[in-house]
Amino acid sequence: MNVLAPEWAAALYLVAASCFILALRGLSSPKSARRGNLIGATGAVIAVITVFLSMKIDNLPWILGTIAVGSLIAAPVSRKVKMTQMPQLVALFNGVGGGAAALVALLEVPHNTTVWSGIATAFTILVGSVSFSGSCITFAKLQELIPTRPLTFRGQPVVMALVLAGALASAVVVVMSGSLLAVLALLGLGLAAGVLLVLPVGGADVPIVISLLNAFTGLTVAASGVVLGNVLLLVAGTLVGASGTILTRAMASAMGRSVAGIIFGAFKGGSTAGSATVSDRPVRSSSAEDVAILLGYAQKVIVVPGYGLAVAQAQHVMAELAQALKDRDIEVVYGIHSVAGRMPGHMNVLMAEANVPYEDLLEMDEVNPQFKTADVALVVGANDVVNPAAKTSVGSPIYGMPILDAAAARQVVFLKRSMRPGFAGIENELLFEPQTTVLFGDAKESLSKVLSSVRAL
Repeated sequence: MNVLAPEWAAALYLVAASCFILALRGLSSPKSARRGNLIGATGAVIAVITVFLSMKIDNLPWILGTIAVGSLIAAPVSRKVKMTQMPQLVALFNGVGGGAAALVALLEVPHNTTVWSGIATAFTILVGSVSFSGSCITFAKLQELIPTRPLTFRGQPVVMALVLAGALASAVVVVMSGSLLAVLALLGLGLAAGVLLVLPVGGADVPIVISLLNAFTGLTVAASGVVLGNVLLLVAGTLVGASGTILTRAMASAMGRSVAGIIFGAFKGGSTAGSATVSDRPVRSSSAEDVAILLGYAQKVIVVPGYGLAVAQAQHVMAELAQALKDRDIEVVYGIHSVAGRMPGHMNVLMAEANVPYEDLLEMDEVNPQFKTADVALVVGANDVVNPAAKTSVGSPIYGMPILDAAAARQVVFLKRSMRPGFAGIENELLFEPQTTVLFGDAKESLSKVLSSVRAL
């Protein structure tokens, strides 16, 4: 016997859906992101409890046991995940969501009674399996379990076309007859399509594909809502699908490329992944003391944080250095590129973790005009997002990508561990310009030395 009447269940689903919408609104700004996360989590809890109280559930001990096991695994793992590994975690979340939706739809195939429910089921199986396998490949690339460069083979576009054609044919058979063989074929071909979709993607394009697969997962959740007749799943999936699509387009725009160019660029040499060779060209290097003098007597400093800052966990030292400069009446702001790091908002989250004021974090359009008035552009662990090749080298894999105009500053200081290229695998011409100096070493150690020297001035 159900504890909740249908009208109460519907009301609670409405509350949960409202929480999801408010969560997205909160996540649109760093200032309200934490609150948005809590609101979204509250909505999810309300939705799960409502399901348990409003439906007759078989195998309840198995379900509760599975939830307990999943929680015991997820809680300690999530607490140990570093900020630099957050994109990998997001990729796995995407994959799990898509895979779960595909499995639910697979179990619902025998219960399809109309063509529309059959179409929704086939769609969920296909797109969910694409999202699952594609997300696993993005995880492997970001974790460097497989090469991050585009992986292609002769005839790959033809194979991809045949796989998609086979998947569509299998989907038609599933809708018309519900054949188990067709269902398994659709699932297998969907998994293959996800792998083939992501393998050719490399370099700085991988985070954008994560966002695209997130949109795919949202669509599968929405479709599973149709399959199960659950309005809340339909609403939640639509929100995720829409927001993921908007984010994907925004990131592609920040890269100065189309989504199609990102997915299929490797087949025509357009992927953002170069040769990853290390240059033997000379650069002007400096010491921490010299950099401290340069910063300590500047009037305006623009900091450009990147993935190297995240790897070194140097955000707190960077914030201390910025405060030390402000104490000397030096203006300090941060130039944030939307695809710096390996996921959208990576640098915003990193700086917020170090309690950097939100008003100091300037997006690309706002900060670019200010570089020409800056005495020093301090580039900490960033590379591709300040590479002038994006503007000048027509054959470069990042040509056309909007960048931060650090080259316009009077002096440019790079903090780099080595001369190894960035994620796109190409040399940064700014490193060899006369106004540029490089401080080699771990970003946290280098910033600590610079901070001590600034305080000693």
